[in-house]
Amino acid sequence: MLRVRLAVGCRMPRKRMSMRKIREVLRLLWGQQRSAREVAKACGLARSSVGEYERRARGAGLSWPLPELDDAALEALLFPPPPKLAAIERPAPDWHALDKELRSRKGVTRMLLWQEYRAANPAGFGYSKFCLDLQKWRGLQGLSMRQTHLAGEKVFVDYAGATLPVVDAGTGEIRDAQVFVAA
Repeated sequence: MLRVRLAVGCRMPRKRMSMRKIREVLRLLWGQQRSAREVAKACGLARSSVGEYERRARGAGLSWPLPELDDAALEALLFPPPPKLAAIERPAPDWHALDKELRSRKGVTRMLLWQEYRAANPAGFGYSKFCLDLQKWRGLQGLSMRQTHLAGEKVFVDYAGATLPVVDAGTGEIRDAQVFVAA
């Protein structure tokens, strides 16, 4: 038996209802004075859809009886195109300098670099876009270092960063320990 599961939030948007059906919803609501629940049941819609069509019609300044409009004109009134947002000029950071700072200074994080960037550019990118663009920039750099060697021939050791506190079980003394990684 084949089972199909839909992930939550992965639904495809529904196609818009025909104008004939929307006219019928408005006729039942306003012309027949029916409740949203009755209209939803009669038209095979969700109550929220009936409320949404009524909200859009009131927002468009419509009332019953509807004016003599063809379907295209009614659709344009009920579903106007979204307003166009003005393009905001967002200055791009100096990715090379940010990458160098991220690698060289201890304790520097992307969040800290982004906060400094936003302090200098209040209309700048949001944090997620900043991180995504930094990652894309790093991917375009094409940096690689290939080292070929036989297994067991060489050992690679690197300093792992900050020290870690180590507690002596006998005395309770806390000492800082350097951490190294070897491969």
